[in-house]
Amino acid sequence: MGTVHARSLEPLPSSGPDFGGLGEEAEFVEVEPETKQEILENKDVVVQHVHFDGLGRTKDDIIICEIGDVFKAKNLIEVMRKSHEAREKLLRLGIFRQVDVLIDTCQGDDALPNGLDVTFEVTELRRLTGSYNTMVGNNEGSMVLGLKLPNLLGRAEKVTFQFSYGTKETSYGLSFFKPRPGNFERNFSVNLYKVTGQFPWSSLRETDRGMSAEYSFPIWKTSHTVKWEGVWRELGCLSRTASFAVRKESGHSLKSSLSHAMVIDSRNSSILPRRGALLKVNQELAGYTGGDVSFIKEDFELQLNKQLIFDSVFSASLWGGMLVPIGDKPSSIADRFYLGGPTSVRGFSMHSIGPQSEGDYLGGEAYWAGGLHLYTPLPFRPGQGGFGELFRTHFFLNAGNLCNLNYGEGPKAHIRKLAECIRWSYGAGIVLRLGNIARLELNYCIPMGVQTGDRICDGVQFGAGIRFL
Repeated sequence: MGTVHARSLEPLPSSGPDFGGLGEEAEFVEVEPETKQEILENKDVVVQHVHFDGLGRTKDDIIICEIGDVFKAKNLIEVMRKSHEAREKLLRLGIFRQVDVLIDTCQGDDALPNGLDVTFEVTELRRLTGSYNTMVGNNEGSMVLGLKLPNLLGRAEKVTFQFSYGTKETSYGLSFFKPRPGNFERNFSVNLYKVTGQFPWSSLRETDRGMSAEYSFPIWKTSHTVKWEGVWRELGCLSRTASFAVRKESGHSLKSSLSHAMVIDSRNSSILPRRGALLKVNQELAGYTGGDVSFIKEDFELQLNKQLIFDSVFSASLWGGMLVPIGDKPSSIADRFYLGGPTSVRGFSMHSIGPQSEGDYLGGEAYWAGGLHLYTPLPFRPGQGGFGELFRTHFFLNAGNLCNLNYGEGPKAHIRKLAECIRWSYGAGIVLRLGNIARLELNYCIPMGVQTGDRICDGVQFGAGIRFL
């Protein structure tokens, strides 16, 4: 995307781990290595001017927020490092196709002997861009077409239209994104959308038409998102053989909810991490801002990863959640939790654990699921250092339960019910990491603790997705 260049105030290094080569414009003077090192580390400099070449519709104020630290540099190494950091911030805004940095001695009447000028040569994105790609969800795939208006008002605003056609879901939506100048992690977005999904495990079809507004912000090491969503939901039967319990859920409903999500993520990769931890907590309150659906919903996700000897990784995961209806109206099949499948409790069919009626799975109001995993390199390490590094051998033990609770019985009764009829499975397989997009699993599963009505997948099971237990 670009490099950091420098003309020498005194001799500069020709290469470095962070900044790459200096290019043909660097002027070299032969000096003793000790003198060169002393100059680089000890010579004080002052950044007098920062210039931008190539700006068109971008406003000055949002640029100033991103490059302010460059003026605080006290020596050449700091100037190069802070210029590189500023370049990364500019690229993160999503409004430039390319950013190059040139560091030169200051020229002019006001030039100081140790003064430097830093020039950012930028190329703005076009006013209208398009994209075509494929997306992998949890055991489903989709084709995505998009149109984007980047930097719409000159301060990194973005309008996006996206159409997605998938194996189980079709959607289109329009969104507006606005970051806070100088703090990209603080941003606001508004979305309008329509989503039609098919859920064969429940013989259910759902069409959502809605809008949402959300604000994201960091606090210390955590990321938070506060969201309001209003959605008109239309539920219908996917087939003529749908059970009466699913037919009874059919019809229209209006949900208006407030939600909050907190994330702490120290993993080195979200797809197949080798170290670090993840904690994700979600709360949702529906009914107090309108609509005819009322409930409180809480769920969490915890994951710990530890690298062991022989390039192996041990991973432990725990999920859980509870939904409490407010008032006399029971919870909707569209709001409940579902469990089972190659991305959660392996060895069971997709969302095929828990309450069901005539073969249609209705979901539950409380669940938990846990997993222990050991990832090791392939035997004899074929393709070591190359394509073979994308594959891992996988050994796992999964367990979980999904049920409905009687909320008048108290916490002890709830725990006792969640501890009854635990489904669990174990097995081994192969994992393929598809870059930072998704991962594929091919496992041989042995399901245990199977209950009446559960649908199992005894033997080979294939899974694709981005979120795995």
